[in-house]
Amino acid sequence: MNTMSLEKYADLIVKTGVNIQKGQTLVITSPIECAPFARMISQIAYQAGARDVVMNWRDELFSKIRFLHAPEEVFEEFPNWQKEFYTSYVKQGAAFVSIAASDPELLKDVNPERVAKLQKTSNLALQEYRERIMNHQNAWCIASIPTKSWAKKVFSDLSEDQAVEELWEAIFKTVRVDTENPVAAWDYHKENLKVSADFLNSNQFKVLRYKNSLGTDLEIELPEGHIWLGGSEFTPEGVEFIANMPTEEVFTLPKKTGVNGIVVSSMPLNYNGNLIEQFSLTFKDGKVVDFTAEKGYEVLKKLIETDEGSCYLGEVALVPYDSPISNAKILYFNTLFDENASCHLALGKAYPICIKNGETMNKEQMEKAGVNDSLTHVDFMIGTQDLEIIGITSAGVEIPVFKTGNFAF
Repeated sequence: MNTMSLEKYADLIVKTGVNIQKGQTLVITSPIECAPFARMISQIAYQAGARDVVMNWRDELFSKIRFLHAPEEVFEEFPNWQKEFYTSYVKQGAAFVSIAASDPELLKDVNPERVAKLQKTSNLALQEYRERIMNHQNAWCIASIPTKSWAKKVFSDLSEDQAVEELWEAIFKTVRVDTENPVAAWDYHKENLKVSADFLNSNQFKVLRYKNSLGTDLEIELPEGHIWLGGSEFTPEGVEFIANMPTEEVFTLPKKTGVNGIVVSSMPLNYNGNLIEQFSLTFKDGKVVDFTAEKGYEVLKKLIETDEGSCYLGEVALVPYDSPISNAKILYFNTLFDENASCHLALGKAYPICIKNGETMNKEQMEKAGVNDSLTHVDFMIGTQDLEIIGITSAGVEIPVFKTGNFAF
């Protein structure tokens, strides 16, 4: 892989993604397969003035061994040292980079009950860390690079080496590293996303009505004071960062009890090393009351049953069908990319920053405002070329938001 492109990408993650500040600590979570790139990020971070860089290595092959052979009770335990690792660094004001690269079907032979238990246990233990991240108290960025197993899943007709090369090229395009000046390209992109967010914020729609030929027929009520965001975010200290690289979405939160109808997935969902395919969710008063899946039904069931809030929606995101990632016609089997090729929703926790004064609300105030809370937050894709979305104002005026899969304004 071209070293110059790699360095441009790492530089972009450090200086535009998390926008590392002088004297700040950077925590990098990375699969061990991605170690060379993670080290490159660390070197650039130090050169940019980071006080320290901390590596948090992940080994998904060992994770599979553990799921297959460890006794059941270990998945209901979370080490105190690991909890302290996250909470101490987040309280210190560290920035966080996560490299999201995994085999989409690594855990297909593992009992989904075990995976669900560990997910719930870790989310519960790391609740303080997750809340600070979702409130944007700390700068964070999720990015990705190819691993062999993932690349081979995406480009199954190519050799392993060719698949990795193709996935590198595709990722570089999605994050604009293939441009002469990626930072300038991202500045331009952020402005375009702001135009869409400004239109939606100015209209303050009460309801969004979705329909397409897959069978989606859904109404989503938006709470009073909701805020559409997209592109970059800001910490309380005013540090600008980009949480996802790539990103093509503008997003807000739904009213917890205001979702009714049926929504049909448009892409597979890679969740905890398993694929959930061709699934639908039926909502009544915000809650999932029925669901189907041609593949991964039990995994979807465990996700929905995580806790009281996991059967409600926490995010509404709009992505035009005619966008760079969608136009590439690549199914990534990785939510970081697939969600930016398609309108999507998320089951579980809502971002408090998506409602006026949400970052200062307590749990009771958020519940009253219609903000969903959960231990989980899982995006799934619903956008299609024929998706129609109508926005309905509080005065009952209907305004087209999406027509034939793209913004109508």
